[in-house]
Amino acid sequence: MANQRSSVRSRYGRLLVCVLAAFAVILSPRPDEITPEAWRVFAAFAGVIVSFILRPFPMAPMVLFALISLVVTGTVTLPEALAGYADKVVWLVIAAFLFAAAVLGTGLGYRIALSLVVWLGRSMLGLGYAICGAELVLGPIVPSNTARGGGVLAPIVRSLAEALDSRPDHEPERAGSYLVQLGAHANLIAAAMFLTGMAANPLVAKAAGDVFGIDLTWNRWALGAIVPGLAGLALLPLLMRVLVKPSITDVGAARSAARDQLAAMGPWSRREKGIAVVFVGMMTLWMTKPLHGLGTTPVAWIGVCALLLTGIEEWENVTANKSAWDTMVWLGGLLTMANLLREHGLVDWFAGLSGSVVAGRSGVVVMIVLALIYFYSMYGFSMLTGHITAMVAAFFAVCLAAGAPPQASVALLAYFSSLCGCLTNYSTGPFVIYFGFGYVPAKQWFRNGFVMSLFHCGLWLTVGMAWWKVLGWW
Repeated sequence: MANQRSSVRSRYGRLLVCVLAAFAVILSPRPDEITPEAWRVFAAFAGVIVSFILRPFPMAPMVLFALISLVVTGTVTLPEALAGYADKVVWLVIAAFLFAAAVLGTGLGYRIALSLVVWLGRSMLGLGYAICGAELVLGPIVPSNTARGGGVLAPIVRSLAEALDSRPDHEPERAGSYLVQLGAHANLIAAAMFLTGMAANPLVAKAAGDVFGIDLTWNRWALGAIVPGLAGLALLPLLMRVLVKPSITDVGAARSAARDQLAAMGPWSRREKGIAVVFVGMMTLWMTKPLHGLGTTPVAWIGVCALLLTGIEEWENVTANKSAWDTMVWLGGLLTMANLLREHGLVDWFAGLSGSVVAGRSGVVVMIVLALIYFYSMYGFSMLTGHITAMVAAFFAVCLAAGAPPQASVALLAYFSSLCGCLTNYSTGPFVIYFGFGYVPAKQWFRNGFVMSLFHCGLWLTVGMAWWKVLGWW
C-alpha cells in the first residue's frame, strides 16, 4: 500500500512538472510578432514534450489533456482541436497496425524469423544475418518497431542465447551479449528504412510535406534508404562482432532449436498464405501508383479490407487492437498541435531566427551540421516519438531558410530520426526490452551506442549522400 501511494505521488509530481513547464512558457517574455494564442499553443506543446520525458501518464492521455486545455482556454475551437484526426497519416498508421496484428496473430512473423535462422544460422555471423534479415523482411509490414523487435524478435534472440548456454548470470559474453546488441541495433536500421518501419515515421513525412511540400511516399522513403540501409545491415554483424565478440563458435544447438520450433508450427495455414498474398498485392499497388493514382493510405486500407472480406482477420480483433487506437489518439493530437504551430507562425518565426544565424553558409554544410545536432540531441529524450515531435519540423524549417537541398535534407533527418535511438538504452521500446534481458551492462551499452552513432553518421553521410546524388536529390 505504501509503495502504491508513493507511485501515485510520483506520478502526480511529474504531472505537476509538466504543468509548470507549460506555465513557464506562458509567463516568459514573448516576442512581439507572436500572438498570445500561438504562445499558448506552444506552451501546451512544451508541456506534452516534457511529459514524454517524465511519463506521468501514457502518451495518449497527455496529448488529450493538452488539446482540452487549448479548447477550454478558448485558444482553439473543438473542430480545430480534432482536425489532426482527419489526416491521412493517422489512418495509414492505424491500417499498418491492424495489418501487423494479423501478421503476428497468425504466427507468420514468428515463422519468417525462425526460417531465416534455420537458413542462415550456420555460425554466429550467420545468426546475426538471420536477425538482420528478419528485421528487413518484417520492417515494411510491422509498423511498430516495438512490436517487431520486442514482440517477435527479442524472444527469439533470447531463446537463441539460452540454447547456446549463454545467460545473463552465466557466460553472457558466450553469445547473449552479441545477439542482444545486434538485435536491438538491427531494429533501428529497419525502422529507418521504411515509412511503415516505425509508428512515428509518418510524423516526419507529414512535416516534410508541410515545410518543403515534398510528398514522402512509402516508395520514395524506401528508395532513399535502400542502399545505405542494406549496407548498414550487411556491416552490422561484422561491426558488432568487434564490439561484443562472442566466445562461442559452434551454434548448432541454436539452429536445431529454431528448426524444432519451426517444425512444431506445422505447414503454412490458410490465414498465413492469405496474408502473404494480400501483402504482395499491397506492395504491387504501392509500386504502381502512377498507373492508378491510389495513395499509400488507401492501399493500406484496401489490404485491411481484404483481410476482413476473406475472413483472415475478424472485426472483433480490429476493435480490440489497443495499440492501433492508442496510437491514433496521440498521433492525431500531435498532428493537430504541429499544424497549429505552423498556422500561428511559430515555425516560420523559428526558421527566420535560425536562418539568420546560418546565413551565408553553404546549404549542404548547414544541412549536415543540423543533421548531426539533431542526431545527438537524442541524448536528451527518452523516446524517439518525443524527439521527432519536438524537433523535426523546426529543423526542416531551418534547412529551408538556409537554402539546403530540400529532398536531401528531408532524407537525412528522416532516417536519422530512427537511427539516433542507438545512443541510449532507453530511447525506444525494443532497446528497453533488450537491455532488460540483463546481458549488457549500461556502461557498455552507452559506449557501443556512441560507436554505432559514428557508424550510422559516417555511412549515411557518405554512402547515403552518394546514393541521393545518383537519385538527383541534391
